[in-house]
Amino acid sequence: MLNFLTMSIMEKLRQGPTLSYEFFPPKNTAGWATLYETLEETLRQHPDFVTVTYGAGGTTRGKTVELVERIQGELGVEAMAHLTCVGHSRDELRSILESLWNAGIRHVLALRGDPPKGDAAFKPHPDGFAHASDLILFIKENFAFTVGCAFYPEKHVESKTLEEDMG
Repeated sequence: MLNFLTMSIMEKLRQGPTLSYEFFPPKNTAGWATLYETLEETLRQHPDFVTVTYGAGGTTRGKTVELVERIQGELGVEAMAHLTCVGHSRDELRSILESLWNAGIRHVLALRGDPPKGDAAFKPHPDGFAHASDLILFIKENFAFTVGCAFYPEKHVESKTLEEDMG
């Protein structure tokens, strides 16, 4: 087994350019076989880390924890889990984060997430978060994860101005 866990993701990023890949959890059994073939090929390129998406619309959400745990634990590659606000209460998010932590995952990419398919606008869970920044604060207040985030450099499509987007 190769082991790429000698440095954290942050240490690798501080050293300069990195190579990473993003994977998504498969939707069916055949997809898992294909994913592992792809991972085997990918690992020959010695990525610095990989990220695993958080299933859009809930189709593969539960598999994100399983996949990052397997990639990091079985394949020895640092893994970062994506996590979105979509459809989750604070308690549900806390439970997911606890599962990630207990699996040895120390890096999370916090995202608001897109509205579920068929919804025109994002609607936060009544006891959830409306913005990724709220999720980031929640994670930082309750856990010791390294948290990454993503943004639109021009502004989010739902914001009228850059100032509104940054507020």
